[in-house]
Amino acid sequence: MAEDPATGKSGLRSGSGGSGRRAPLRDQIHDALQARISQGVLRPGDRIFEQEVAVEFGVSRVPVREAIRMLQSGGLVDVLPQRRGVFVRSLGRRQVEELFDVREALEVLAARLAAERAPSETADRLGELAGRARRAWEAGDVETMSDANAEFHDQLVVLSGNEVLASMLEPLHGRLAWLFRINREPDRVCGEHEELHAAVVAGDVERAQDVARRHVRSSRMMVLDRVLY
Repeated sequence: MAEDPATGKSGLRSGSGGSGRRAPLRDQIHDALQARISQGVLRPGDRIFEQEVAVEFGVSRVPVREAIRMLQSGGLVDVLPQRRGVFVRSLGRRQVEELFDVREALEVLAARLAAERAPSETADRLGELAGRARRAWEAGDVETMSDANAEFHDQLVVLSGNEVLASMLEPLHGRLAWLFRINREPDRVCGEHEELHAAVVAGDVERAQDVARRHVRSSRMMVLDRVLY
């Protein structure tokens, strides 16, 4: 049986869900490499070798090149000319500032729409994720905490009910994901997620926007002051 490429192991998935349909090879390879970048397995400045990826997944270099072009379009890798190679993109201070400017605008909007539209029973999924993150932090399980926190933000966008907003936030989260896994303020992050969940469940639009804005700004300071030197 083939292994899931998102885990970082060889092989390609045979299909998606129970439909038996195969995703295009380029999409499978793209998703695998994107996951490794988001999880910090591939770090900024690391080189990606087309031939090594092709051998690992048992494919030709054509779908690998297509996957790399997709990563480049999403701002995750740089492809240097004259065969100098493919590298995971490094983020400088100015780039991080710009990304957080956009993230603040979009996530505050997502919080407002979620508070306006989400039924309380649907919004309870946010509470489950916030609770999972806190329990994982208290247990010292950093990986589970990071996954739950990332899924919390994804779920907030789902609750907004705005597909255009989701399509704009997805690549943005991808470019910042590795930074969020270096979480040096877990108690603060967990607490703000719990506050945001409460505001969404209560349908309190103003509070949801305020918490979302404070959350993004706090994360911005954490990244700029404690991660980027």
